Amino acid sequence: MTERNSLAQEVGAAVRDHGITAAITALIGGTIALLAAVSRRAFTNDAMLARLDRELLAERDRVDRQRAEDRKGDADRLERIETDIRAMRDLMFEAFQRGRTD
Repeated sequence: MTERNSLAQEVGAAVRDHGITAAITALIGGTIALLAAVSRRAFTNDAMLARLDRELLAERDRVDRQRAEDRKGDADRLERIETDIRAMRDLMFEAFQRGRTD
């Protein structure tokens, strides 16, 4: 059977077997791996923020277009109402004028 050693025991054995050079190399390698993980995470967060910014801009554009369509519909409806009011006013004025001359 193979005997399992703890990490500290394995590091101690590596230093004994290969010297301080191996320990320094492992330290440098670990530091580089840590820097790579941190920078990858930072770039991933930047990419996610850029994607969210694009999605937010697209949503704002959609909402603005919807509001513009709603405003146009409201303006058209208001124009029809004003036209109906003018027609009714003219009709009443005409009826009143006709009633006064008779």
